[in-house]
Amino acid sequence: MDARLNTTYIILGGHVQVQRYRYLHFLIMLAAYILIILSNSTIVCIIVIYRNLHEPMYIFIAALLINSVLFSTNIYPKLLIDFLSEKQIISYQACLFQIFTFYSLTCSEFLLLAAMAYDRYVSICKPLQYQIIMRKSTVSILLFLAWVVPACHIAGALALTINNKLCSFTLRGVYCNNSVNSLYCRKTAIMSIYGVVILFNVGFLPILFILFTYTKILVIAYRSCGEVKKKAIQTCLPHLLVLINLSSLFTSDVILVRVQSNFPETAHVVLTLQIIIYNPLCNPLIYGLKINKVSKHLKQLFCRNKVVNV
Repeated sequence: MDARLNTTYIILGGHVQVQRYRYLHFLIMLAAYILIILSNSTIVCIIVIYRNLHEPMYIFIAALLINSVLFSTNIYPKLLIDFLSEKQIISYQACLFQIFTFYSLTCSEFLLLAAMAYDRYVSICKPLQYQIIMRKSTVSILLFLAWVVPACHIAGALALTINNKLCSFTLRGVYCNNSVNSLYCRKTAIMSIYGVVILFNVGFLPILFILFTYTKILVIAYRSCGEVKKKAIQTCLPHLLVLINLSSLFTSDVILVRVQSNFPETAHVVLTLQIIIYNPLCNPLIYGLKINKVSKHLKQLFCRNKVVNV
């Protein structure tokens, strides 16, 4: 590469033995991407089609699943191309865009889960006021904030780094994430402080809010009749499972970025790929199987297809 190319392109050095296993990697990731698109899109279509699912909780679920599709589309097409390419490179501008999309959509999931927690809190703890509080305008505002707030935070972080000089051009990863900070010639205290602010505002605070609301729900459910307990478990358990899964994967990403030099290359790429596979695949499974109304329509859909095929 010439000097001009070095300033604008980054080598993705996380591809381990890509020449030997490129077709196997390609087929596995292609199958995962197709499954993510189909599973998430199926549940979103069910929520759109059936009117009894046009409620705030299901609207938030649809938004979360759309988020997963966008998140995967940000990563998988480039990843699939790289598996079949001789050189795995990405322009610096495209790398920054991938980082922006990766983290803004990840943080949006935390805020969408917080919106779901608020919806469940109002539904179970203030049922008589539910229709007044959770109006269409309220749902629209919560969705808007869930996508715009993280995007503004991440855009601000990238604005602080976009003009930084690069001293290295090889990124240890198969896609762009916060490890790009290790390529800069110097790190500023402002960048570190702002990173902590982002983590607190769109990560830690939503988790605290979710735990607080679900604690209130459990207290109310414990003091109420069996029907309320059943409703609380059926609607809150899937959200908690998704939160635990998302938090674990987000924590894994942060740890990998911080201690990446201490990880063997193979272990690093395996953990990296798990971050982009598990959550987009688990979300539709959890909501499709654990939410009664959604699972009921899924069963009807597949049973109808079997009858048609017969």
